[in-house]
Amino acid sequence: LQILVTILNENDNSPVFPKPNITRQIPEDTEVDTVIVAREEVTATDADLDTIYYELTTTVQNTDGYFAIRGVNNPEIYLQTALDYDKFNSTTLLLYARDRPVTSPEPTNTTTATITITIKQSDTRAPWFLPCTQLNNDTSVCISSPYSGRVNISEMSTDPLLLEPGPIHAVDPDYTISDRIVYRIVGGNTNEVFSVDADTGNLTMNKIVTSSDSFLLQVMATQVSNVRKYSVATVEIKVITKSNFPPYFEKGVYNGTVFVGLPQRSFVYQAGDPSTPLVITAMDQDFPDV
Repeated sequence: LQILVTILNENDNSPVFPKPNITRQIPEDTEVDTVIVAREEVTATDADLDTIYYELTTTVQNTDGYFAIRGVNNPEIYLQTALDYDKFNSTTLLLYARDRPVTSPEPTNTTTATITITIKQSDTRAPWFLPCTQLNNDTSVCISSPYSGRVNISEMSTDPLLLEPGPIHAVDPDYTISDRIVYRIVGGNTNEVFSVDADTGNLTMNKIVTSSDSFLLQVMATQVSNVRKYSVATVEIKVITKSNFPPYFEKGVYNGTVFVGLPQRSFVYQAGDPSTPLVITAMDQDFPDV
């Protein structure tokens, strides 16, 4: 008697990943569509020889959509959206492998691989002059105001010039890199009157100013390790005549008269002389002809 026995394959095995835990460190400026985890590293096997279906999710809030897989049957992980270190610097991905489609009513065996991705900040931004203001809370852009100061005509100052809104100072906004910044004047320095300290940014005088014309200096801040990363700030230096005397009023006390019922912006008249408007005058010995 010959008996034929046919063994039917039972779906009793879950897919198996080569490595259930994978770690990657990638630079912030990684190009979109770059492969992060190769297909062979995350291709699961199934002892039942079933077709494997994959799904990728993230466990970190606001990091969805940056990484994706090539297809439901191709688990290669690639960068789908450009990275920004200021938005997040790490995330954890979960890669699911199923031996049935997600919508299948049949019993499904599922396994999971965890991919931890750490982002390394790249040197992507030029120096920022401080103080500066971010636009709409966007940490990638910071707008600085021009610097301004003044010097006395025909007078030499040996101290660093006082500027508004503060001293010349720039920083590397890629703060985990924090490259050293050097300064130099690249424009507007007529007759080389001024110089800037390469390390501190302090602005000093080389010689006296003999003209009342203002200076509009251009100061460049450059990263030491990458000269292509630079910014230029404007520094306006006004030339003024030194003031040796404070202004003074012609009189110590002024007396005036107003009339009831007058509209706003009506004149105040001199006391005792209702036909002459009251005028308050100040003088300055530095400007006798004014």
